[in-house]
Amino acid sequence: MKLDKTPYSILVVEDNPGDYLLVEDYLLEHIQSPKLTHVTRFKVAKTLLLGTSGFDIVLLDLSLPDISREQLIEEAKILSQRYPIVILTGYPDLDFATKSLAQGVSDYLVKDTITSLILYKSVIYSIERFRYLQSLIESEKRYMDLFHLSPAPMWVYEIETNRFLDVNNAAIAHYGYARDEFLNLTVGDIRHRDDIPKLLTRSHEETYTDTVRHLKKNGDLIYVEIQTATINYNNVAARLVLVTDMTEKIAYLHAIEEQNKKLRDIAWTQSHVVRAPVARLIGLVNMLEQDIVSDNEREDILKAVLDSTNEIDAIIRDIVDKSQAAINP
Repeated sequence: MKLDKTPYSILVVEDNPGDYLLVEDYLLEHIQSPKLTHVTRFKVAKTLLLGTSGFDIVLLDLSLPDISREQLIEEAKILSQRYPIVILTGYPDLDFATKSLAQGVSDYLVKDTITSLILYKSVIYSIERFRYLQSLIESEKRYMDLFHLSPAPMWVYEIETNRFLDVNNAAIAHYGYARDEFLNLTVGDIRHRDDIPKLLTRSHEETYTDTVRHLKKNGDLIYVEIQTATINYNNVAARLVLVTDMTEKIAYLHAIEEQNKKLRDIAWTQSHVVRAPVARLIGLVNMLEQDIVSDNEREDILKAVLDSTNEIDAIIRDIVDKSQAAINP
């Protein structure tokens, strides 16, 4: 049989020398060079485990002279956050075994039924399961850090009820609600009533982006772009939402549109007003060019030219004033 060459570091807490030798023999049948550390008291084991020993797994006898079974399980519950723990016992007790596993213990083996293969599989399974759980914890921590430290408002809400499940600090600061207040609200409570139906029409989509109106706690209406994605949050179908406040941008765009409308109106109106004096000037200049007018008529024409010129000047000044008013309301 091919031996496992992984140098597992294993702490065996067992006060019975015969049982320890049996465990050692079983492990050597499947693991080429396990690094075994043997102690007979829980106090010594706890000191090692709370230090920097770096064990891969703990094989823990349930009957030790310096601690009761009940106390041992409570201690194992704490230590199982740092190491996978396999309970070894000579007493088959299904209720106690179930309680042990519920407290975080990786496995519960009855000594009389242990074989080398059963013990090896339990060790491998427990180590891999613990590593997987630790990776999930690390992933969750990274997610929570990204979530809560994000400068943009974010939240998670339950799809079925629309109730907030979690909000980040940026959302609390931007909307004015305390965390407890947020968690007592639904997404519909912060939406403008005309935008609430969108919750239903787009609830089936895995991801989507939309622009909606939200209400802050103080009643301010804001326009926001939301980017959403469905996630599993603590075994609940939920939606993660990233919020970007578009209120100032939209107000700026509306102001530009209004400004452009005023400028178009000014250009259209004044272009028609300017045409009249310009047309008169053209006609008067043509009359002067033909040299068919008397001196008295020439004087009247020149006066009309001056009047038309002054009228154009006044129109230009009016255009300038109105344009400045449109640009700087």
